[in-house]
Amino acid sequence: MRKYLAVWLLLCLIWGSTWIFIKLGLDDWPPFTFAALRFLLAASILWGIVLVRGRRLPRARRDWAMMAWLGIISFTVNYGLVFWGENRISSGLTAVLQAMIPAFGLMMAHHYLPNERITPAKLLGVALGIVGVGVIFADQITVAGTAALWGSAAIVVSAFCVAYSNVQVKLHCGHLDTPVVVAGQMSFGALPLLAASWIAESGPFNLRWTTAAAISLVYLAIVGSVIAFLLYFWMVKKIDVTKTMLISLVTPVVALLLGWLARGETLSWRLALGSGAILSGIGMIVLPKRA
Repeated sequence: MRKYLAVWLLLCLIWGSTWIFIKLGLDDWPPFTFAALRFLLAASILWGIVLVRGRRLPRARRDWAMMAWLGIISFTVNYGLVFWGENRISSGLTAVLQAMIPAFGLMMAHHYLPNERITPAKLLGVALGIVGVGVIFADQITVAGTAALWGSAAIVVSAFCVAYSNVQVKLHCGHLDTPVVVAGQMSFGALPLLAASWIAESGPFNLRWTTAAAISLVYLAIVGSVIAFLLYFWMVKKIDVTKTMLISLVTPVVALLLGWLARGETLSWRLALGSGAILSGIGMIVLPKRA
């Protein structure tokens, strides 16, 4: 179990750091174009890994259809809504709404996965985690105007998409090679984002290329996508998917700590209190029960 814990903590660190780079990139690039370029670059690298390592491609049409469907759900819809919604609401409110992922995940896993039933401990643990995130960002939770309401709704729908797609990967893609699953989903998911960038924005050829945007793109593609998703989907196959989704409760805390270390942002008592609630909730779900 130590290796799973190490990967889980590493993913908390990686995805906690992506918040900074997403905000940095959105200062120069529109959301759909930024998301499309991130995943097209990441998918290209992943297909290179598949080719070099001689990974076997799926032969069944249903496997390709499943990867296409989950790619659209988890990358097109999810990240399109996240990038779009973050431009309309505060980072704090985004964090709280994204913390709904494990709550949706509990319901999805209970319905689809016989070995991951809802228990009182799981419900209480997830509730504690969500409350903890809410405490941390209590001073940033504001919804003002129609745009903010739509932004909030977008983040909630994206959280639902994450939970649904993760459970479906556990259910249908366990027999497929991990790099192929990740590359396939990203490819199918990036193409509609690219189309949306042409329709709703100016497309990828009219961007203002800055050093900050380029650094953000490279980091999010290689570290935040290639490395992170390879580790994540490997872990989804090995442990309960509801436990992997608890990462979404920790990433806001990591993001705040990194902001404090890198940019001198201030921390408050809310971080300590909220983190305690989050860790208590996670402990109720993952720690073995003793007689």
